[in-house]
Amino acid sequence: MLDLVINARQAAISAGFDVKRILPFRERRMVGPFIFMDHAGPVSVPAAQLQSLDVLPHPHIGLSTVSYLFGGQVTHRDSLGVEQIIRPGEVNWMTAGSGIAHSERFEDPATLAGGQLEMIQTWVALPEADEETAPSFTNYQPHELPIFTEPGVWMRLIAGDAYGLRNGVQTHSPLFYLHVVLQPGTRFGLPLGHQERGAYVAKGQVEVAGHFYSAGQLLVFTPGQDPVITAREASTLMLLGGEQLGPRFIWWNFVSSRKERIEQAKADWAAGRIALPPTDNHEFIPLPQDKSRPASSGAAPEPLS
Repeated sequence: MLDLVINARQAAISAGFDVKRILPFRERRMVGPFIFMDHAGPVSVPAAQLQSLDVLPHPHIGLSTVSYLFGGQVTHRDSLGVEQIIRPGEVNWMTAGSGIAHSERFEDPATLAGGQLEMIQTWVALPEADEETAPSFTNYQPHELPIFTEPGVWMRLIAGDAYGLRNGVQTHSPLFYLHVVLQPGTRFGLPLGHQERGAYVAKGQVEVAGHFYSAGQLLVFTPGQDPVITAREASTLMLLGGEQLGPRFIWWNFVSSRKERIEQAKADWAAGRIALPPTDNHEFIPLPQDKSRPASSGAAPEPLS
């Protein structure tokens, strides 16, 4: 039933902001087109430390970032001039394509009270034909995202298609991405018709084929199998997957099917050829020291969100 179980590792995306990093993993770089996954929070910090959470302007190429909040809010600003407050239940889809820079700021102390801030961010690699597409950003409101309920199950389709649900979120390849809440004892099957499928346990505990899995674990399922997930307690899952795109290079915040394109992106950021957000351009994250090595010999510089 399972190809692999990935345990989240701790990573830092800013000086004061640690997250659970799920993808990429040494033994499994991608699930469908999803090449990166972070789970941040719940976070609670004093108001005086709020700025330490900020992720300063930084660049991306060759991917789409997908920001989805369980609680709190974050302010997104990018080099297209977009300024968007991201709130729970929305889908915020930023396609980097040929190059974009953005920041994520935590500017409302009230949203951090009581550990409210919690978010999932994924990166979706672009097909080769779309890697150099023009950058864009779209905010989708909760009413645009279909919700399905039945006894013991609540789920929202974030993007793609699954269980007969579709929405207007624009993607570049066949995929599915869902937020699912299960009540204790509920039995639940994965969506059919997708080449690769995974389930990240964000909260709670589930059982698959007699084995138990807890929060912070990504279950990567064997293609062609039809597993049943049973919630052993109230549980929140993020289901994701889709069609394979082929191998990708990833270094820092850059994703590409071509290694030389990664090198060009490094040079572009170092030389200031990727514009900063016009309303957040007084500071930025410099290009890290290049410590990239083959995957078998150690980790590359940590990606940011």
